Amino acid sequence: MTDQEIDRVIEMAWEDRTPFDAIKNQFAMTEPAVIALMRAQLKRSSFKLWRARVSGRKTKHSAMRGEDVNRFKCNLQRAISNNKISKSR
Repeated sequence: MTDQEIDRVIEMAWEDRTPFDAIKNQFAMTEPAVIALMRAQLKRSSFKLWRARVSGRKTKHSAMRGEDVNRFKCNLQRAISNNKISKSR
């Protein structure tokens, strides 16, 4: 993976509304692979915060999401992201 792709996976993993399935579809990475990437790329304390944040979070798992959650990203994501991958259609 390129540095840009790694940055995008990390960004998607931190986003509340982006399920692991979206990461799998875009980067062919399973949830355990994302966890391993996050563990390798983040400081230990940041990784612990992220794991606590996503563990059991319904919006990170498509099967657990309610029908009212129908998008992968927040409305502001395009405005705050400089990554071209997130802007491609």
